[in-house]
Amino acid sequence: MHPDLLYQIALTQIPNIGPVQAKILLQHCEAEEIFHAKKQFLEKIDGIGPVRAASITSFKDFSKAEEEIAFIEKYKIKPLFISDKDYPKRLLNCYDSPTLLYYKGEADLNAMQIVSIIGTRTNTDYAKQFVEKIVKELAAQKIIVVSGLAYGVDALAHKASLKFKTPTIGVLAHGLDQVYPAEHSGMAKDMIKNEGGLLTEFSSKTKPDKHNFPSRNRIVAGMSDATIVVETGMKGGSMITAELANGYNKDVFALPGKTTDAKSVGCNYLIKSNKAILLTDTAQLLQAMGWAIDTKKTKKTQRELFIELTPDEKIIVHILKEIDAVHIDEINLKSGLSSGSIAAAILNLELQNVVVSLPGKLYKLS
Repeated sequence: MHPDLLYQIALTQIPNIGPVQAKILLQHCEAEEIFHAKKQFLEKIDGIGPVRAASITSFKDFSKAEEEIAFIEKYKIKPLFISDKDYPKRLLNCYDSPTLLYYKGEADLNAMQIVSIIGTRTNTDYAKQFVEKIVKELAAQKIIVVSGLAYGVDALAHKASLKFKTPTIGVLAHGLDQVYPAEHSGMAKDMIKNEGGLLTEFSSKTKPDKHNFPSRNRIVAGMSDATIVVETGMKGGSMITAELANGYNKDVFALPGKTTDAKSVGCNYLIKSNKAILLTDTAQLLQAMGWAIDTKKTKKTQRELFIELTPDEKIIVHILKEIDAVHIDEINLKSGLSSGSIAAAILNLELQNVVVSLPGKLYKLS
């Protein structure tokens, strides 16, 4: 266990300190140092102020953090702090990325291609047939499937992943000491056994309370390259997740349905309002995401660039030389540059015809 784990867990337990404030604090000091910092220093940090500074300096009870460490060790759970190398790096591009995650499983949370599949808890046969078909075809591409382990479409996505032997990750709205709904306990165990996993930001003994589900949904949206909405009404968790994915600059796809079908109202709205791409088949998804395999493609000969590039532009060109098409999230992660610097560099490279943009927020050398 990391020597700072006690303080990392405790950081998530301080009243008035959420993921956004924790991220601000960690820009100034390590987890342990936060608890030893002077109130005068803390309250001067933008976004903290006197009330939150007082919450930090008055925090003295580490017993719950100690209990959590004992739970983690007993059940071989992997804690993932926001600065850890195995932390889901796609989440780092979300302003409210979880400070600490608890993970039980084997699936690579930083796999090259991850898709979330979400929808209503009371699905139709139409949804079931679609989920089975698309997961089967995603499995053939070894794409990891993420969902929320709920009834309905979530369960369909996990079960289809198990059936077609592709890793699937369930994101929970409670601690890893339980499975909700309880009927999915067997499925959850199978997911872990079959190189998938269970992921949550909630410590043990946290109940699946209603207000935890929107928090869970932001992880489902943020850790994936694309979110597929299969069936949903105008309200509910799936619509929240779709909105979050849009806010995180992720691609959202939706399965269209009859205008008279209440379970398709949400999907049809997302498509109509340009918040989701109308999805009909897997080939379309793979093409839109730049994941389609072109068997006719011949090996591209590398060419020299005779344009004088800035240091930022050189970094991006070097990344694009490694892979044929790179998602903007991966450029963010590999470059170490700010989002603003990346946007400016890519724009200049496009204007110089060095880089071209592709559907699905992908970029490649021209």
